[in-house]
Amino acid sequence: MSFGSTAHTAVGPSLLKDFSLEMTGKDVTKLEEASTAIPRGTRINVTFLGNETPALRLAAPRTVKRLGFTPVPHISARRLESRQQLTEFLAGLRAEGACDNVFAVGGDPGTPQGPYEDSLSLIESGLLQQYGVRHVGISGYPEGHPVIPAHVLWSALGRKADALARRGLTGSIITQFGFDVDTVLTWIEAVRGRGITLPVGIGVPGPAGVRRLLLFAARFGVGTSASIAKKYGLSLANLMGTAGPDRFLRDLSAAYDPGRHGDVGVHFYTFGGLRATADWVSAFPKETLV
Repeated sequence: MSFGSTAHTAVGPSLLKDFSLEMTGKDVTKLEEASTAIPRGTRINVTFLGNETPALRLAAPRTVKRLGFTPVPHISARRLESRQQLTEFLAGLRAEGACDNVFAVGGDPGTPQGPYEDSLSLIESGLLQQYGVRHVGISGYPEGHPVIPAHVLWSALGRKADALARRGLTGSIITQFGFDVDTVLTWIEAVRGRGITLPVGIGVPGPAGVRRLLLFAARFGVGTSASIAKKYGLSLANLMGTAGPDRFLRDLSAAYDPGRHGDVGVHFYTFGGLRATADWVSAFPKETLV
């Protein structure tokens, strides 16, 4: 699995050649409406929210696969109430032919609702391989986490990368979204400096309303200083406006160096909707990325 390119001259277009998208279980109808604008085979991550039923969590990956895309179901460790709940979910994914790729995340609850305290415990359980999982995505936080200290995040990332290698699973990192290219690339260099070579999908917001983007940024501890906002293209004076990642991707393409940053691609958080993001990617003049 590769997110990016090894040829520096082709960096621009390659960043969007193998992008991925994110949706919730409730976005099935929206995915169907957007399907004609999304390249077949695109990886689509399906979140694991607390207000969803087990049936809904399986219906979304089923639809993703039926429409010709690659489902990447999330598994939220701290939301799982028992080992049986995990095995039932994995068995359901296997029955749907949607178990090859998963994304392991700790999840929002501060206290585990069952035996799994974090995504590492999911990987170490051995259950993923038993049910046919071959590739596991894990989280990265270029701007840190609102409640988890930096040294804990770094330790966890290294331990998860090691655990995947020991268990014969391929892996990748998807970062929290952000608006500052320099922060993201500095973090990726630090990842490589720690000997972690997993591909990195840089989290990027799809086009969305400025107010909505700022609300999500505040929720996840993402920096939105006046200088960062201006550089990204966010108008703090016009919260009713919209913003896309045009400038971010051009700046990313210009600064990206495969020798220092390794295998890199783009993962879109579809805050403004799947169709809006898919249409934006399709229309974006990739030849302008140099």
